[in-house]
Amino acid sequence: MKTQKSKSLGHLIDHSPFKKTHKKIWLLSAAGILLDGFDLFVIGLSLPLISKYFKTSPVLTGLIGSSALLGAIFGAIILGYLTDKYGRKTFYMINMVFLIFFGVLSGIAWNPWLLIVSRFFVGMGVGADYPICSSYVSEFMPKKIRGRMLTSSFALQAVGMILAAISSILILKIFPSINAWRYFLLIGVIPAGIILFFRSSVPESIRWLLFHKKYKKAEKICLSIYSHEEKFIKDYFKNEKYKTEFLPERKIRIKELFKKSIRKRTILATVPWFLMDISTYGIGLFTPIILTQLHFNIEHMNFVQEVKKAIVESSFLDLFLIIGFIVNLCFVERVGRMPLQKIGFMGMALGLLILAIPNSFHLSEPWTFGFTFLGFSIFNFMMNSGPNPTTFTLSGELFPTNLRATGSGFAAGIAKLGATLGIFFLPILSKSAGMSITLIILAITSFLGFVFTRAFQIETKGKPLYEG
Repeated sequence: MKTQKSKSLGHLIDHSPFKKTHKKIWLLSAAGILLDGFDLFVIGLSLPLISKYFKTSPVLTGLIGSSALLGAIFGAIILGYLTDKYGRKTFYMINMVFLIFFGVLSGIAWNPWLLIVSRFFVGMGVGADYPICSSYVSEFMPKKIRGRMLTSSFALQAVGMILAAISSILILKIFPSINAWRYFLLIGVIPAGIILFFRSSVPESIRWLLFHKKYKKAEKICLSIYSHEEKFIKDYFKNEKYKTEFLPERKIRIKELFKKSIRKRTILATVPWFLMDISTYGIGLFTPIILTQLHFNIEHMNFVQEVKKAIVESSFLDLFLIIGFIVNLCFVERVGRMPLQKIGFMGMALGLLILAIPNSFHLSEPWTFGFTFLGFSIFNFMMNSGPNPTTFTLSGELFPTNLRATGSGFAAGIAKLGATLGIFFLPILSKSAGMSITLIILAITSFLGFVFTRAFQIETKGKPLYEG
């Protein structure tokens, strides 16, 4: 494959052929995101069994369900900042250690409080993966496929959710008992160990090394990946050209995200993602409950059979998440991030309004089935063809290298705050105001996502990574 003559190291990285190292970085980052989807979703499937096993109160059950998301807030913000400070690779591995150690502790927890604490730290590992993986993928991938690679890596979150459902169904088939929740939580430890092993051989980000004056190491990695440009690379480092291209010792502080030059980017990366996650997680984790309230009644079964049936029904609707991601992959580099995000938010609002129709107008069963299926399908499809992958993609593209993981982590952390609010308030709101009013309020938050995207839009399609 013929490449453009390199004018700078950034140009070389942006226009490089797609090599073995690129594939490895993408695969291991995507695998981590898949595991994140698994770990965040599996607790929703486990909760009915856990609450019955420990005989927990509604408050305690809520804490167990939201503890990982609370951990994700702190993991994304704190470990994202530390990733900019101490290196991508260090925390690329540390977050897997969190998932392994505290995943085991979750599975063997002998009381609900130990489960809450261990799930909180699992969440920290999950939260850290968002800024680390988005930084790794965006800093290594060629410019023309960067959006597709970021989207496709995030797409595996939905695959992780479906795998959580499939594995849970299989576990309940083999071990049809209340104790099955332990296996739900433990099974994710196995892939985490495999990912950790292979991540140990991934190179550090070249951009990060140059910003931290680690020039020898950066040169060695460049020569190993871009051997077709050996002469250019040796000349580049010999003549210290990096001193004009990569400015070292720039400040790494969260408050830098709110400087006038970066503030608009921070708002675009953060607010739409926050608004999306309110409905994404609120709807996603409570899909079985919503289906039940919309007249999808479960016939007489024992408790474990009821749990299994709810998992099967909700996982079928998750197939529309995969279809949405495929559409995003086809259009993210053609149409751009902004149009997909704006259309997606409007589609999410439409899907939620359609879901609100059956209870609002007391429709008969065939109509209820039709509107419910249509509403869920549109919501899942439009979310994943638009804002779900684009918000993740933008968080890795909008910030300069010295603040990339910090900014991405801050955006992911605030988004998971929205997720926590959605999970906490949806049951309360649906009980006090009714499911229809709740769905209309969620539709409004989706519309606000469109409003903020339009007001602060910055298109990153086909552009070099921003360096400020």
